[in-house]
Amino acid sequence: MAKNDREKNGKMTVEEAGRKGGEATAETHGKEFYQEIGRKGGEATAENHDKEFYQEIGEKGGKARAEKRNDD
Repeated sequence: MAKNDREKNGKMTVEEAGRKGGEATAETHGKEFYQEIGRKGGEATAENHDKEFYQEIGEKGGKARAEKRNDD
């Protein structure tokens, strides 16, 4: 939905709503909040995935980093 569409119907885009929500959360919560939700997410990921999952994402990260070096 373009800005003009929003002006016509008065509705907020999903992108705008997400941005505004993120900004409001950042204003009301500190660094510790984000550290805690990151820790919880990491623990949940570890419970739901095995060693091969981490090996695969590690390989992908290594390849992406090597490609970036080659582009520089």
